[in-house]
Formats: sequence, C-alpha cells, structure tokens
Amino acid sequence: MDATVATNAPRRRLHADDRRAAILSSARAHFEAAPYPEISVADVARSAGVSAALVHHYFGSKADLYAAATAHGIQQFEEHQRAADAALPPGVPARDRVRTMLEVYLDTIAANPRAWATPLLGGEEPRQAMDLRRESRARYAAALRELLRPDGASRREELSLAGYLGFVDEVCLAWASDDCPTEDRWSIIEACLGALEGALGDWGR
Repeated sequence: MDATVATNAPRRRLHADDRRAAILSSARAHFEAAPYPEISVADVARSAGVSAALVHHYFGSKADLYAAATAHGIQQFEEHQRAADAALPPGVPARDRVRTMLEVYLDTIAANPRAWATPLLGGEEPRQAMDLRRESRARYAAALRELLRPDGASRREELSLAGYLGFVDEVCLAWASDDCPTEDRWSIIEACLGALEGALGDWGR
C-alpha cells in the first residue's frame, strides 16, 4: 500500500450514493498510487471510512472495484476530450482538432504517469479493466476515423490509424518514463501529427 494515500479515515454516516462515491474515490487514489496486486479491499475501505463488507456490497470483488475505478477514469478522459473539441471554433482544420485530442491525452498522462504506463508495460490488472481500455481505444480510433475519413477508410488507412495509435503510445511511454517534462510536449505533439500525416498523406479536410 502506498503511504501517500490517506488511511484510517473516520467512519461517517453518508447517503448511499455518497458512500459509493467515497469508496470509488478511495479506490482510484489507491490504484493510481500502487500496482493492482499491492492494494487490498481493506486498504480502500479504511481510506473511505467504511467496512470492507460495504465495499463488497457496492462493488463486488476487488477486480470489479478496479474495473469501476478504471471506467470512471476513462469516462473523465472522454468527457474532457469532448469538452475540449466542443470549445474549438467552428470550422477549425482537422489538424487542430487532432492536436487538441493529443493535448488532452498528454494532460491525462501527466496527471499520473505511472498509473497510465503500467497497463501498457504489462502490469497485472483484471480482464474487465483490459476490456474497458480496449473499448475506449476503439472509440478513440473511431473518432479519429470520423474526423479524418468521414466517407470511410480503406484497409491501408485503417492500418495506418492503428500504427499511429501505437506510435503515440510508444512516444508517450518514453515521455512518462522521464516524468513528463513540460518542455517536451510541443515536440511530442508535432512528432505525432507528423507521423499521422506521413501515414495518411492528404487528410482531405
């Protein structure tokens, strides 16, 4: 258990929704601070000020709790993506919209580099969470496809998009391993945009 996460929070009477939210917040803090195998349901319960039995009541198993924490993080990321895109002026070029997607992605990584990198480096996590990450990646790819090839992508272009996503992850893993220096952000974004342009050629937008 990571010492930076608050433990032994006082027990308090809360509404059911508030109890569930407190447990989920505690779970996210613990799972972001240390690998999945090192965290117990009891750790999460103590920090949330509830019993382990109540954690199981709301979330089932430890794997289910981890999946719920993962789903919550993915939901926040996707909401930030949508909000950032919606804030752009109408008619902005596709390149600027992809740049904005990358900026939100880098913000998410920089908030907790270790937690972001662990699944990509083969860290142990339940299959439910792995499935959630795959589904989120598929939605991200679909958003890119709709933006860059709204009339449909060829097989080569589909493979190019998959290669682009792999390139982004590799570059970001290197960035995360250096603790996400701010001065590298521009270079990362330009490298990723260049890789996408090199793969697809004329974006047609």
